[in-house]
Amino acid sequence: MENINESSVPARVDAEDSSTDDLQGQELLQGLEKASWHGVSLCKYKGVWCPLTVFVPTLRCEKYFKARDTDIILATLPKAGTTWLKALTFAVVNRSRYPLDKHPLLTSNPQSLIPSLEFNIYDQENENPDLDLIPDPRIFSTHTHYDSLVSTVVVESKCRVIHICRNPLDQVISLWHFMINMIGIGRFVPLDEFLETYCQGMHVYGPFWEHVLGYWNAHLKSPEKVLFLKYEDLKKDINFSMKKIAEFIGFPFSLEEEKAGLIEEIAKLCSFDKLKNLEVNKVGMHSPHIKNSYFFRKGEIGDSANYLTPHMVDRIEKVVEEKFEGSGLKF
Repeated sequence: MENINESSVPARVDAEDSSTDDLQGQELLQGLEKASWHGVSLCKYKGVWCPLTVFVPTLRCEKYFKARDTDIILATLPKAGTTWLKALTFAVVNRSRYPLDKHPLLTSNPQSLIPSLEFNIYDQENENPDLDLIPDPRIFSTHTHYDSLVSTVVVESKCRVIHICRNPLDQVISLWHFMINMIGIGRFVPLDEFLETYCQGMHVYGPFWEHVLGYWNAHLKSPEKVLFLKYEDLKKDINFSMKKIAEFIGFPFSLEEEKAGLIEEIAKLCSFDKLKNLEVNKVGMHSPHIKNSYFFRKGEIGDSANYLTPHMVDRIEKVVEEKFEGSGLKF
């Protein structure tokens, strides 16, 4: 699989077509509910709080993206394990192509190796890039809800969707720290206020319970199409989880690979400590406003205990209990 980024994807339509669709998007936007989430502008589109900066790219994706049966879509909430899942999936799919001592993960941030549909692929001056030339299997990521995925992903294709979720207690802390790095909200938004908007479902790609339950229910209905993972399970048994991912996307490890210790080697390559301490992830930039280091803080289970008061924990747990009641999903 070729490394993909927005600059390497050929253009398809002309500027006039792009301007027309951008105008239509702006007209649609006028009728949507909007809000400011601690300095980030959001609009509520199909029940999802979408960042205003990627609203038009989201519309472009819906209009133009056609999934192949061989596509792999990584679907996550921000700060729920996206970077780790990208690294693991890329390494599993490309294990016969790259020797581990010269692997792209050693010199590139995982976020740049697997592009986001809304933040990279369709967030361009040309709205309809030519994705036909990308060899199989194509791997893309998205933060959108399951019900908001285009019909070719959900209905018409046999592509595989992998979702990873994280305990909301830890996810909200990771998100808070990321936003502090991004725009410095920690200077004027206390954690309890940030937590309250999260519990109300007012956050990027919120409400979190609808995002998680959408993929959970899709997994229960079609486990051959949607793989549901928990961040905590990956931390507890990464080898087992990697085998599950590999089998699900059609790249199972052979007995010879297992005996040779390849699973352990890939797990080591993709480990949090390994990736965090690479030079590219200490000093590199993902975009003009996002350092690669922002994607690597602690990666621990239970770190929220260092930040949340008993009252805050109780607030989140009550929301989780109410929203996930009867779903069968436990954290």
